[in-house]
Amino acid sequence: MDFSHVELSDEDRAFRDELRAVLSELVTDDVIRRDRETGDNFDEGVHLALGAAGYLERDLKPDSERAFTRVQRRIWELEKRRAHVPWVTSGTTAMIARSVDKFGSAELKDEVLPGVYSGHVRLCLGYTEPEGGSDVATCKTRAVRDADGVSWIVNGSKMFTTGAHNCQYVFLITNTDPDAPKHQSLTMFLVPLDTPGVDIQGIRTVDGDRTNIVYYSDVRVDDRYRLGAVNDGWTVVREPLNAEHGAVDAADDGLADVSIMMHQAMFMATAVDRAAQRSDVTDGSVAYRLGRSVARLEAALSAPSIFGRVALAQTMRDIAPDLMDLLGAASALPVGTDGAVDDGAAEYIYRFAPLVGIYGGTLEVFRNMIAQYVLGLGKPSYAAPKAR
Repeated sequence: MDFSHVELSDEDRAFRDELRAVLSELVTDDVIRRDRETGDNFDEGVHLALGAAGYLERDLKPDSERAFTRVQRRIWELEKRRAHVPWVTSGTTAMIARSVDKFGSAELKDEVLPGVYSGHVRLCLGYTEPEGGSDVATCKTRAVRDADGVSWIVNGSKMFTTGAHNCQYVFLITNTDPDAPKHQSLTMFLVPLDTPGVDIQGIRTVDGDRTNIVYYSDVRVDDRYRLGAVNDGWTVVREPLNAEHGAVDAADDGLADVSIMMHQAMFMATAVDRAAQRSDVTDGSVAYRLGRSVARLEAALSAPSIFGRVALAQTMRDIAPDLMDLLGAASALPVGTDGAVDDGAAEYIYRFAPLVGIYGGTLEVFRNMIAQYVLGLGKPSYAAPKAR
């Protein structure tokens, strides 16, 4: 049976061709070059154009008259990936918009969602703290209800708030009851980033991406920006957190990635393909090492859910140095550099690989989650052994 080609209806084929033409016009070499230079993983011009053409509303508003069908949604995701659309801020916006629609007041939804559909409003995640790790429930950023009863005063800081400088709101997790158990002490807010007291400072990661540390100093937030009940923020944040972790069930119809990180996995697949094209596969040892890399890549691409997240990140870490070794010293030259043997593909995944195993939670955390919740091995204990 041949699974390489799916027969599209005339309507879906027309949609694919239209979208492909739109993206080829919007995502120019200048867009890709600028994104590489800034590390933003976002292009406002492209995003606004997609909003003006109605694509964002069709994607994010399921009750829209022209909402994507399941097949059209899959075409949308694959064609964006094929065209190298800068994607990170669009992804966080989509994730958070669903929570705003589910937990926000009618007033807040009216303020935020129309701008999300047009592309003028973008949303980012405010989870990780400088002194925290993958457990976002250990939040230290405080939100204290003001004496006026209608606003909150927020103080604290968040690391890795990617896209904040291109966004209008942050999906902010705060601690509103330090004396309560950690999962009962959290309250979520959608904080306007132009509020006095918000300070966004850029950080460059080793792979060239731009992220941010955001400081909140006596930031006054109106209660209408609260999502869900006070001290019930874990209910609000759990769904987008599961999506970010990749801990979601596979689609019954198969019209979705089997795991998250597939966008990053395509960079790895490109690096493997280019290494194979430029290597002497008549050499048995070279053929063996390339074959091993391809086999590991294919296995990782097939692993579902949270297993796939771990497999893809670990595979990228393992095969990137092997590919560079096969290609020689010129593989250390970055993309766009004269003389780069594979146009920097292996070099890029070598720099990117450590971060793939950190974003959204470390590999160690995800392995513990698999052990605890899938294999039933119980919660890990890090306490010192008791003396006998």
